Amino acid sequence: MFVSSTLPSPVVADAVRRLRAAGCVFAEDEADLLTEAASDPGDLSRLVDRRCDGIPLEHLLGWAEFVGLRVAVGPGVFVPRPRSMFLVERAAEHAPRSHPPVVVDLCCGAGGIGAALASRLPGAELHAADSDPVAVAYARRNTSPYGGRAYTGDLYSALPDGLRGRVDLLVVNAPYVPSSEIPLLPPEARLHEPLPTLDGGPDGVDVQRRVAHGAPRWLAPGGHLLIETSERQAETTAAAVSAAGLEATVESCEEWDCTVVAGSAPDDPRIVTSAG
Repeated sequence: MFVSSTLPSPVVADAVRRLRAAGCVFAEDEADLLTEAASDPGDLSRLVDRRCDGIPLEHLLGWAEFVGLRVAVGPGVFVPRPRSMFLVERAAEHAPRSHPPVVVDLCCGAGGIGAALASRLPGAELHAADSDPVAVAYARRNTSPYGGRAYTGDLYSALPDGLRGRVDLLVVNAPYVPSSEIPLLPPEARLHEPLPTLDGGPDGVDVQRRVAHGAPRWLAPGGHLLIETSERQAETTAAAVSAAGLEATVESCEEWDCTVVAGSAPDDPRIVTSAG
């Protein structure tokens, strides 16, 4: 929880009341954060109005807390979820010990996963890519403190050719919500985040299949592809990774309600025959 600014206590208390009435479970915490962001009581009231209308808190603040970092986000940009901390942790565990890793955050959104991973891996060479130029602008901002570079384009087509065969860690949080389940998402996501960041096709694995198919050409010998998915989709995701010629493993974390499928490239790249 953050400490409220010097705005009068009754003003902050009113913000808490209104947020609670709108259904905000953590009304006190949200009021503190909005108070910190507000310039005066009128500004706070306007922010509370927008929050009560369903605007994501992070879009109002201009940042999301993720793995101990403040990741810059804004309207129309996917907000990194706490569950993705498990993806960061698993990727860090797979980092090579012999040299600073080459890291690619694919489908990067605001680049929070790549930034969080680079913050744990000093000296990492960080690259991020997304098809949305608005998201990429935020990714550049969030990865620049770690020397990161961000590119706009469809999956691997966005990356410079010089990365082929060099990537030690390919981390991916591609959309994995089945199309039929989009209407069931909370309004904050469904109405205020871009549909392409959520919709994973009929079974939720369409983009993951494309990622897995192309990965072998980009991974270094012994490199790792790590894809966030759901527990019920893990078998399908793992099958796509195996079909690409990578050795697939599945790990789940009950605490973070997250599942990660890891694909390991062989130490001898001649073994992999998948096209990318």
